[in-house]
Amino acid sequence: MDEATPTGPHGYSADKQALLARLRRVEGQIRGLQRMVDEDMYCIDVLTQISAAKSALQAVAVGLLEDHLRHCVVQAAAEGNADAKIKEATAAITRLVKS
Repeated sequence: MDEATPTGPHGYSADKQALLARLRRVEGQIRGLQRMVDEDMYCIDVLTQISAAKSALQAVAVGLLEDHLRHCVVQAAAEGNADAKIKEATAAITRLVKS
């Protein structure tokens, strides 16, 4: 994080426990993948689980993006400073689309 990165509370702060629970589930999926590879599971089954983990992480990212739009961008717009936050959100969306 650099000095320009705002510190909390963030848009996700109200749902922080739910967000952490989702991330723990993704972490469990990754540990399951490690176990599958360690146990020499069928490669297609491993790939299927990778896809599921990726989708779960993508859902977390989309939720965070929505929170960012609802909280940070709306707040910046109310203060008359929306342009920078919109550019920041657009860059985040671009990164998500590329992944």
